[in-house]
Amino acid sequence: MIIVDILASAKRFINNNFHALTHKNYRYFWLGQCVSLIGTWTQNIGQSWLVLSLTGSPFLLGLVGTMQFLPVTFFSLFAGVVTDKFPKKKILIFTQTVSMILAFILSGLVFTHTLKYEYIILLALCLGFCNTLDMPTRQAFNMEIVGKEDLMNAVALNSATFNLARIIGPAIGAMLMGYLGAGWCFLLNGFSFMAVIYGLVHIEAVAYVRMKSSEKGIFKEIVDGLKYIIKNPILVETLILVSIMGVFVFNYSVLIPVFTKNVLHMDAKTYGILLSALGAGSLIGALLITFKSKGGPNRILMVGSSIAIGVMLIFTGMSNLYYLTALSLAITGIFNMFFSTTANSTLQLNSKDEYRGRVMSVYSLVFAGFTPIGSLFSGFIAEKYGARVCFILSGVCTIALILLLVTWVKLRKKGVSSFS
Repeated sequence: MIIVDILASAKRFINNNFHALTHKNYRYFWLGQCVSLIGTWTQNIGQSWLVLSLTGSPFLLGLVGTMQFLPVTFFSLFAGVVTDKFPKKKILIFTQTVSMILAFILSGLVFTHTLKYEYIILLALCLGFCNTLDMPTRQAFNMEIVGKEDLMNAVALNSATFNLARIIGPAIGAMLMGYLGAGWCFLLNGFSFMAVIYGLVHIEAVAYVRMKSSEKGIFKEIVDGLKYIIKNPILVETLILVSIMGVFVFNYSVLIPVFTKNVLHMDAKTYGILLSALGAGSLIGALLITFKSKGGPNRILMVGSSIAIGVMLIFTGMSNLYYLTALSLAITGIFNMFFSTTANSTLQLNSKDEYRGRVMSVYSLVFAGFTPIGSLFSGFIAEKYGARVCFILSGVCTIALILLLVTWVKLRKKGVSSFS
């Protein structure tokens, strides 16, 4: 009887706070992500530390990030048209399969001792092309499997899963590197893709595919999507905010390993701990957003959390002790989730179905596509002036630009924010 009551209470808790999980299709998608993202983070930590060990150069490490996100910069808008034209489930099965193959190739190169820096660059570029199509498709697919009412809850749960993997993945990756070698990080990632592919195959959602446009040609469809965004102030202002964060904030894969090695003078295990701290904070932030998702996105939370991130970057740069750095990164992670979940939901809920893929492709462009700029910026500043200066400078630039944006919005609307 007690067990029945406990199970009933647990079910009510899930229905009230994680209501996206009441959708069978979303459960397939979410469970697959739980496994696959752990593998992804295991590979991320292995690749960053391997490149830094091979080259000893923060700039060359930043260049790997640049190459991985460069296709997003140039081809995201084209990917948005594809996302709107074809069933999203089929696109995701294709992109996940390609990503799996690339992970196996990387592991094979390591195990056969034939890996070179140039090969890492090439594989990063290939993965970038794959992710260019995967990111807007994945974002828009949420609407098909949960609907508008549970969209923000699904986005928050996705973030929670992503950041739970950010805690577990680096810990596993650091252990594998320490005892078996980096090749096992990539091999584990390859096998982890099988879980998400299995989940996608079993999803039975009614695909939304946009009706054929009277305007033929992919360029005209891109222009049509951009015109739609420009006419919507909420979309424009949110995307500007995301672009600032994409350039100056989301460069942890470059800065954290350099900060660990050159400032804290620690090893790969400490690097894994710092990444896990960032992930732990992000997980807490995602769960907090999940509990409040029924209220919808909030403009004050989005702007306030972005400024808070800038402040925490400055604190991180001033740290000399690894446990203070870990605490600072954990707090940064909380505000990361407040910002990214709110921004993502704002864009999707304010987009029409026929434009959602293209809107989210622009989101991918400014969120991930601007990362090459940020990676080069971080790599250059870290190599010339050190990771400490780069953290502080990134925080200052973030705060200054966001305050300028807020001022511009107020002046343009005569004190009435279009986020309302």
